[in-house]
Amino acid sequence: MSRQNRPDIRTFGCRINIWESEVMRRHAEAAGLNDVVVVNTCAVTAEAEKQARQEIRKIKRERPDARIIATGCAVQIDPDNWASLPQVDGVLGNQDKMLSDTWSSLAADRLAPHQVSSIMEAEEVASHLLDGFDDHTRGFLQVQQGCDHRCTFCIIPYGRGNSRSVPSEDVIAAVRKMVSGGTREIVLSGVDITSWGADLPGRPRLGQLVLAVLDAVPELPRLRLSSLDPAEPDHYLMTALETHARLMPHLHLSVQHGDDLILKRMKRRHLARDVHRFCEEARRRRPDVVFGADLIAGFPTETEQAHQNSLELITTAGLTHLHVFGYSPRSGTPAANMPQLDRAVIKQRVAEIKAAGDRQLAAHLAGRIGTSDMLLVEAGAKGYLSGYEKARLATGQAAELADQIKPGALVAVQIESADDGLVHVSPLRREQPSRSL
Repeated sequence: MSRQNRPDIRTFGCRINIWESEVMRRHAEAAGLNDVVVVNTCAVTAEAEKQARQEIRKIKRERPDARIIATGCAVQIDPDNWASLPQVDGVLGNQDKMLSDTWSSLAADRLAPHQVSSIMEAEEVASHLLDGFDDHTRGFLQVQQGCDHRCTFCIIPYGRGNSRSVPSEDVIAAVRKMVSGGTREIVLSGVDITSWGADLPGRPRLGQLVLAVLDAVPELPRLRLSSLDPAEPDHYLMTALETHARLMPHLHLSVQHGDDLILKRMKRRHLARDVHRFCEEARRRRPDVVFGADLIAGFPTETEQAHQNSLELITTAGLTHLHVFGYSPRSGTPAANMPQLDRAVIKQRVAEIKAAGDRQLAAHLAGRIGTSDMLLVEAGAKGYLSGYEKARLATGQAAELADQIKPGALVAVQIESADDGLVHVSPLRREQPSRSL
């Protein structure tokens, strides 16, 4: 396909949006669309929406003749608002954007300018979730969509709908397809993957899916999980963590805060002690496990002591890979009606939490110096270790071993040093064992 016929897709927000943008790209290319720009929006924060609007205005200035289609969570939640933008030629809902017929209709000029189906009526996970991206070293497989919980700060359920799960046999088939195409590490993802299975017969747990994938596809070198809810400890998941080295020892937790009162006002289903309990149990089962976390700073009514409790949790629970967000009120959520903090206070607390996370990560990486692991090589002799540590081979070594360290290679390495969130590694001699796959 010629370059001018390739659709231009601009993506904001989470990995699910990145995944869905690739699916849209495939559909648009198959439909023969050209001179179309798709803006896949995010609704997590007001800033994300602002950036998408700025991008739309920029596109119109640079490409005045291009058709601009807006889609994503922000559009799903408030389609009329986005349709009213003078630069936008059409809006698509989150379900509609995933259907090949949508893009065929768009190519034939048969698509209504306002194509937004009710997300709350969605009962099945679209077939696109089973598409494998077999040209990627690491692949993301969406096994769940939507969320049944109603946290007071979150608007996403109104953009994604209620929770829907992909049956395990379909997940296994998708994993096999991706592995056969060369994918060496698969990340099971979703809006709330811990709830996977609640809508399926027998209500299986996420850990059962993990065990089934690992047992059914022994040729998969590495399996990784996206964000987990610490409110739902899963015996099967802990068993998989303990007994299967191919399940990577990195768990990212949807913590959000370290203060119990704030967690209750967020309507989260866990307290700080539950985070500690989850981490302790995981470490007992897998001593080398590493924890990431989502944290929100500046939630309404947050006191200085509550903020300090979040800082303390980072250290006491041993959280290293942090995603930190300053609270942003979302219209239609209960938290938006609570007493708000000054933006300067929120900004300062975000900075303090990020700094604490950086210190924790630096200590973790320093502790890894002298140990061995497996590096999954990506572009430029860089990649990820089992605990999701970013790693890079020395330039000279990368050149010397170019035939061995092509993207997709799993290389046994020793960690030599660490700085700025990156570890520097060297290949191990073949007789030296690696820590894990």
